[in-house]
Formats: sequence, structure tokens, C-alpha cells
Amino acid sequence: MSFNYAPAPESRGNLSIKPRYGHFIGGKFVAGSKHFPTINPATEEVLSQIALAGKADVDAAVQAARKAYTSTWSKMSGKERGKYLFRIARLLQERSREFAVLETLDNGKPIRESRDVDVPLAAAHFFYHAGWADKLEFAGLGTSTKPYGVAGQIIPWNFPLLMLAWKIAPALAAGNTVVLKPAESTSLTALLFGELCQQAQLPAGVVNIITGDGSTGAHIVNHPGIDKIAFTGSTEVGKIIARAVAPTSKSVTLELGGKAANIIFEDAAIDEAIEGIVNGIFFNQGHVCCAGSRLILQENIADEVLFKLKDRMAKIRVGDPMDKNTDLGAINSKEQLLKIGELTASGDAQGAQRWSAPCELPTKGFWFAPTIFTGVTDSHRIAREEIFGPVLSVLTFRTPQEAIDKANNTPFGLSAGVWSQKGSRILWASQGLRAGVIWANTFNKFDPTSPFGGYKESGWGREGGRHGLSAYLKGIGHG
Repeated sequence: MSFNYAPAPESRGNLSIKPRYGHFIGGKFVAGSKHFPTINPATEEVLSQIALAGKADVDAAVQAARKAYTSTWSKMSGKERGKYLFRIARLLQERSREFAVLETLDNGKPIRESRDVDVPLAAAHFFYHAGWADKLEFAGLGTSTKPYGVAGQIIPWNFPLLMLAWKIAPALAAGNTVVLKPAESTSLTALLFGELCQQAQLPAGVVNIITGDGSTGAHIVNHPGIDKIAFTGSTEVGKIIARAVAPTSKSVTLELGGKAANIIFEDAAIDEAIEGIVNGIFFNQGHVCCAGSRLILQENIADEVLFKLKDRMAKIRVGDPMDKNTDLGAINSKEQLLKIGELTASGDAQGAQRWSAPCELPTKGFWFAPTIFTGVTDSHRIAREEIFGPVLSVLTFRTPQEAIDKANNTPFGLSAGVWSQKGSRILWASQGLRAGVIWANTFNKFDPTSPFGGYKESGWGREGGRHGLSAYLKGIGHG
């Protein structure tokens, strides 16, 4: 007898989406002159019209942030700044369902993930940094640190609200003001956050949110009134930003792409590792910079792991992101779906063997079945380039050193996973891996107290923890 899950849709009744949005500048929403649509990637429904910021809008936001910094925020005690961050954190918790529903509609991720991961973690980052606001001198960073001033922040579409929290919370705790640009396809939760800033009675201009495309981001990066740039996104764009700020006095942190290895040793707890593999690559449709997109299996357990992995993948529920039973939602955009299709086609062309979980994909929206490739070598594009989708490349190894060598054979170095029941093996492997974040017998676990960032082409600097806080203070970190 087989059992099927009855639909359990989350309600949109608590949510109000405006037909058109402007920018949040100087504590108020101001009209934009040009607009573009933002859509629900699961249905292709137009949710709203988003303002496209030009140079004049960026100027206005930077001026508002500078005024707030010089007249209010830099003169306020850390204790008082912390109160605002605590208030924002509590309001995020109180309005968590509203934010979760909006995130899922605009992004395509399952409501279960928005509800249980994105929104709670965003609130946790504000709580954590609120605690630091009046304790900066005790953070081990020196007693004479100062904020940069105005921080320009550009965030991606895969975790819109969470990336906002990663950027805004430490900037405000350190005493900076902010001009933030969300991704053009996922701006709605950032704009709702502007309303929350009003509700928290945050002083006008401390947080400014302007929407737009890459040209808007370029205006922010090149604006002479910006003191600090923080960017999360692709390595290609990160390199452009690095070149742009190199001749200036701007400080910069870049959290870029990844191609993480998930190493399974022969003594690993296989059933536990299977869950870690699935969480590592299929969480958030694989739209995760630190996703475990390369599975590196010890050769003598490869057949068993692959048999159990395919059985587990067949149980992944793909479909309506607003259904609480859904495990894997929609691909964020048509452009991203085309990129996934192109890279997986290269896997076929180069001789790798594709296997996709049997599932019925909806006819409307952007969808891709959870997929694995076996017979992959280090030279395959699918083993070297970031696919940013629910696609796993499987490689094998014989000796532990071969596993480390294969894991490190990438231009990226953001994260890695190690699965073994021997603590000594985990510690040995961790010392050999060139990755900023290494998980042991788990994957994709995040905490605001822990720094996150990578080596090589995965970026400069860290976010989270004391290390991330230091990036927003002069004289230390990246000052």
C-alpha cells in the first residue's frame, strides 16, 4: 500500500502585495520613474512592479545614509543602537509568517524552508549583532575601532531576506548606515523590511533600500559617497567589483561562488550521510553558494551509497512551493533554468551518466528534477563550474589523500563536508581542505556566531561572528 501526501497549502491571506513599489530612502517610500515586473517563478504570475533605480536615486539614498550617519547614528551609543537591532529582530519574529510567505512567492523556495530556516536565521542575526553593539571594545578587535560610514550592500536572489540580515545587522551594530540593493528578481522581502524599519522607528536614513538591476549595483559600487562595499553573488561580478574599487579607498568584502566537495569515507554512517548529501545539494533547489555539489565517494562504498541515494531522491517531493509538504520548489528564474540546462547538457556531451528522480514537474513555472551524474571526472564542466541548481556530480576515490586532492582541485574554496566515524580522520581531512567552512557529519548548518567565507575565487573576508563584524570597523579586518 502506498500513501500520498494530501495538499497542505500555506495561506496568502495574511499578506498584502502592492501593485507597484518605489524605493525606501530616508525613512520613506519614494516613487520610482521606471519599473519592471517581479514574478512568482512557480506560476509565472506577476506579483508586482519594482522600481528601477538610476544614478539620481542612488545619489539620494547615499545622501540620506550620510546625513543619518553624521547627525544621528554615529553619535548614538552602542547601547541605543543595540535596542533598535533587538526591536527589528523581535518584529521579524512577530511577522515571520508574512515574511516567509512573501519570500516563497517571490523566490520559489518551499514554504517549509522559508518558515523554518530563512526567517528564523535572519532574526537570529539581528539578535546576535544587537548584543555586540555596545561591546565592540570587548570583541578582541581593539579599543579604538570606528565604523566606515556608509556601506553599500548588494545581495543575491537565493536567500533574499537572510542575505539582507547578514549584511545589515553587522553594519548597523558597528555604527555604519546602509544603502542596500536586493536582487532584481527577489526584491519584495527587502521592501517589506523597509516597512519593518518604519515600524521599529529606526532613525530615517540609517537603512535605505533601492531596487534595480546590475546597472543600479554599478552605481552603488562606483559612488564616491560609499565607504564600504559588501557583495554576495557570482565570482564574475565579484571580480568586476574588485577591479572597480581597487583604485579607491573603499573597503570591500566579497562572498562569491563555490563548488563544494562532500567527502564520504568508507567508515561513515551511510544512512546519515545520505540525508546529508540530499540536504547538501537539494536544499533551496541547489541555489546555495556552499552547496555540496561534488559528491566524492570512497570507491568501495560507492555502489551502496548510490543505490540508497537514488532511493531517497525518488521520495523528494517536487512541486508547489506554498505546499508545506514540498521538498524542492521552483528554479528562481527562466535564465537560471537555461543555465542549468546548458551545464547539464555538457555533462551528457562529455560522457557522464545522468539520472533524474522520477517526478512530475508542473507545466507552468521553472522546474528541474533532482539529478545526479556519475562517471564524472575532474575535467568535466559539471565538476568545475557552479551549476547553482539541484544537480550533483559524483566522483570516487581510493585513498584519503586522493579525496583531499580531488576536493581541492577547483578554483573555489567556500565549503566542504567530511563524513567519517573517526574524529582523527575528520580533523586530518579538515586540515588538508582549502575551504572556509568545513562541516563534519552534517552539511548546510549555519549560525550567526560562526564566520562564513571562502578561499581563492570564493571571495574576500568573512560574514557572521566576530570576523564578520570586523569587516565593518576601521583599523582591523579589511580596513
